[in-house]
Amino acid sequence: MKYFGTGKIWLIACSLFFYSYWDISYLPIILFSMMFNYSVSILLTKHTSKTSLPASGKWTLGFGILVNLILLGYFKYTIFIISNINNAFNTSITSPDILFPLAISFFTFQQIAFLVDSYHNETGKTNIIDYFLFISFFPKLISGPIVNHKEMMPQLLKTNNIHPDWKNIFTGIILLSIGLFKKVIIADNLAEYVSLGFDSTTQTLTFLESWCSSLSYTFQIYYDFSGYTDMALGAGYIFNIKLPINFNSPYKALNIQDFWDRWHITLSHWLREYLYIPLGGNRNGSFNTYRNILITFLVCGIWHGAGWTFIIWGMLHGFGLALHRFYKNFDIRIPVFIAWLTTFLFINCSWVFFRANSLNDAMKVLKGMAGLTGIVLKSEYSTSLSFLSEYGIEFGNWASYNAKSGYFITILFIGLISVFAKNSIDMKTGFKPSLKYIFIAVTSIVISVLQFSKTSDFIYFNF
Repeated sequence: MKYFGTGKIWLIACSLFFYSYWDISYLPIILFSMMFNYSVSILLTKHTSKTSLPASGKWTLGFGILVNLILLGYFKYTIFIISNINNAFNTSITSPDILFPLAISFFTFQQIAFLVDSYHNETGKTNIIDYFLFISFFPKLISGPIVNHKEMMPQLLKTNNIHPDWKNIFTGIILLSIGLFKKVIIADNLAEYVSLGFDSTTQTLTFLESWCSSLSYTFQIYYDFSGYTDMALGAGYIFNIKLPINFNSPYKALNIQDFWDRWHITLSHWLREYLYIPLGGNRNGSFNTYRNILITFLVCGIWHGAGWTFIIWGMLHGFGLALHRFYKNFDIRIPVFIAWLTTFLFINCSWVFFRANSLNDAMKVLKGMAGLTGIVLKSEYSTSLSFLSEYGIEFGNWASYNAKSGYFITILFIGLISVFAKNSIDMKTGFKPSLKYIFIAVTSIVISVLQFSKTSDFIYFNF
């Protein structure tokens, strides 16, 4: 038991080193956050019991949540709020030079959940070493999954977890290699076309340019984020810690509710358990249900970033979920392909706001996607498709940034993989030491390492 505790302390130290490697000034912030929340959880455990929830416990919980939100709000949203005040009231308040701590959104939400569960007496007695490891465990610290204590804490209490499990290690290495390939080979190669569309200074984008950029981002963010999650799960397996699944082929979804049951699953669970249900869920009539959905996804948008584009993205999904719940009342049957296509197009269009640097940039892409800035096909089709010129379609250089020939074929191929192929979680049950999986792991790692010079930060590092 002595060595088990030493191993945990060593893993905490390594996790905090991993976290502070980006910037040592991040370290005091996460240390304060963990110390504060652990102290509050101890007070809540003393205040509450299974049969009583005294007022003092409610005040303690409220204070704990408030401090967490103030900490998150100060570092993440102060500049956004000051900027909007200046724009609204024509003032010139100077924005402070604020450091944005890595992963503050993730570890804040995780600790708020722990406080709420402590208030409901669901966490039991937790020592400070287990708590620090629960929060700081490096595979999931930076970009999730957002882990509930019930999913991880019991694993930390198993003394046999200190011994290597070769099956877990092998599974972990396979997941790590798959996640690395997703990130480096797929996501980072799509990033070029995303940037050329969203970050270009051109005033307009043609129809194909816009769709090229939006679809590239739709697949980039999935393979970037799910790639990170695969690596987090893989690293967890190596340490005998099984982290929760965070993605389950979201672009196979047949409606917007199905999408959120598959995309960023741990965030969806957090929003449902710690916001939507406490607001009343669907218990108080249709109007309140729709209100609660909209509030929940307004928070979801704000959690992702300090900007109106994120707020609009969140509200679009809120309205989409409310509309889905509304039409479910009428038992409307939609053909599977139409349901899938409608859902995918909605998701793709909403990602435009998520990625755009400003509302103007978002509208630039959406106008192009709608064909309002012209449709241009490659000049080589001017003879065979000449009849299309009668409908305002032009022929020439369809992409001002000279997209590589066949790029849409690449996008189509990635889309087909996303919709029809098994995901890494589906395949995980079949992972076992064999030449097949050793070849997959080695090949994925080698190919990815050779492309390291072209890599970029994970998208969710910004949140």
